[in-house]
Amino acid sequence: MPDRLNDSYYLASAGEYPKNSPLVGDITADICIIGGGFTGLSAAVACAEAGIDVVLLEAEQAGFGASGRNGGQMIPGFNMAGDDLIKLVGQDVGHMLYDLAISARDRVHARIKKHGIECDLQDGHIHLAAKKRDFAYLEKEVAFSDTYVGKGEAVLVPPEDVGKYVNVQGYHGGVYVPKGGHLHPLKYARGLANAAQSAGAKIFEGSRVLSVEDHGKPVVRTESGSVAATTVFLATDAETTALAPKAGRYSMPVLNYIIATEPLGAERASALIPSNAAVSDSRFVLNYFRLSSDNRLLFAGGEKYSPTPPKDIAAFVRPYMLKLFPQLADARIDYAWGGAVGITVNRLPHIGRNGNILFAHGYSGQGVLLTTLVGELLAEVLQGDSRNFDLFDKIPHHAFPGGKFLRSPTYVAGMLYSAMRDRL
Repeated sequence: MPDRLNDSYYLASAGEYPKNSPLVGDITADICIIGGGFTGLSAAVACAEAGIDVVLLEAEQAGFGASGRNGGQMIPGFNMAGDDLIKLVGQDVGHMLYDLAISARDRVHARIKKHGIECDLQDGHIHLAAKKRDFAYLEKEVAFSDTYVGKGEAVLVPPEDVGKYVNVQGYHGGVYVPKGGHLHPLKYARGLANAAQSAGAKIFEGSRVLSVEDHGKPVVRTESGSVAATTVFLATDAETTALAPKAGRYSMPVLNYIIATEPLGAERASALIPSNAAVSDSRFVLNYFRLSSDNRLLFAGGEKYSPTPPKDIAAFVRPYMLKLFPQLADARIDYAWGGAVGITVNRLPHIGRNGNILFAHGYSGQGVLLTTLVGELLAEVLQGDSRNFDLFDKIPHHAFPGGKFLRSPTYVAGMLYSAMRDRL
């Protein structure tokens, strides 16, 4: 990945991390997990704690990909309203899936507490309505939450009260979720890696997987070694297509870009986001932002559908920040970076299996919480209970159109069309 994507505030502030050695030689395991992001690391922790022999292979370092460079926003649920999920899969399956998704927040908190992970955890998330009709949609979401989760789990915020949470203009209300929140994603990823190793998992870094063969018992090969395993778990999100083209057709990698201002001081930072909540909005090409523990504004916004990042990420994102926070015109940008996330057509994660190979990808912006859920469900599967994991196979998914060579241009055309409607 180009260096200009790696100038991350998270990398600069996460502290020292001892890199694990690459895999050398041929070994065996009950499960070989490919990918050292939230999904793979959560699976490694849960499986190792259950007494399962775990090997995890990561091409770079734990948390190198989207898990260590995302917005850190903890948004309970799916990237789809509860009512719409039920219409898609039916009432019984919809309620079970919704309950699982909501449970992900408590699972993440439990992991942080159990393993003593210092990751700047902060409660609260607010989602803002960019258009009037979006507020009506949020009203329906809050009504659904009141019925199926509980009163007060999602709080409708009228337009006149938005300023109590975040000091921005032009929004038409929102919904505040007290049990949402934000964290330092790279610190969380590294905390999971340490917990997995403490539980007995073997993590090999600098071990890019070249192939996965499944002839009865899967064999995973790297440049300098191999793992023969009973089960393989692909936890590669935006990189899934390279190892599993069939599954990879159901998601597309999209590059997001984030900037971090200089430390603003407690008073100035609090004036921007009085609630210290994570913030996102309902634009198709959304803005999302939050404060860091040292009072920087971390801001993501803008649209760019080429796989090549801007030459100057800070210059690309900064105008979107200033549109919402013109008072930051004098603020220095200290860090600017990006990374790829997996997006599905219906914005729901694509989770399933192909023989002895299981996969999970396409979290579509909801991965900070859902990944820990999926990792723990994988451990259930290996202990003989696949009921919860298999619920995700009941979600209908559609491959991106266009075949091997036209998928990306077709997707870009669709994104540009939706972004144009967003602006209009």
